[in-house]
Amino acid sequence: MKSIYLMVLLAFLMIASPAQAAQNTPASPPVNAKCPVCGMFVARYPGWVASISFKDSTLVYFDGPKDLFKFYLDPGKYIPARRQGDITGTHVKDYYSLGVIDARHAFFVIGSNVLGPMGKELAPFARKDDAEGFMRDHHGEKILRFGDINLSVLKKLE
Repeated sequence: MKSIYLMVLLAFLMIASPAQAAQNTPASPPVNAKCPVCGMFVARYPGWVASISFKDSTLVYFDGPKDLFKFYLDPGKYIPARRQGDITGTHVKDYYSLGVIDARHAFFVIGSNVLGPMGKELAPFARKDDAEGFMRDHHGEKILRFGDINLSVLKKLE
């Protein structure tokens, strides 16, 4: 009897895992998706696209990590019905691989000579050694983690 339960549990886990992974990896933005912070069409900047997912399964797209953080720190300022407590995921693209990564685990380089769609930008990396190499190669100022990024950091990027 235990083996039947174990087989059912394993089958369920095999079926559920891909669906959960799909929820955590946002699709490419629709062609008409606009950044709620600056109004730019985000699909025009595929290497910089970032997104936030909400409990209701909606996604909000941004033209770069800088605007993602502006929104994250005060979502109601840009979309009044949105609250930080309803956010289930934050996604950015690794600068080198262009793979979607969880912004909460990323390493962000600030102060480099690489510009994003709106000028100075946070360059995101999945791996610390990639961020360190980028910082050396592109005269970056500092590597920050998700929790280090606040309004005063963003102000320096304006």
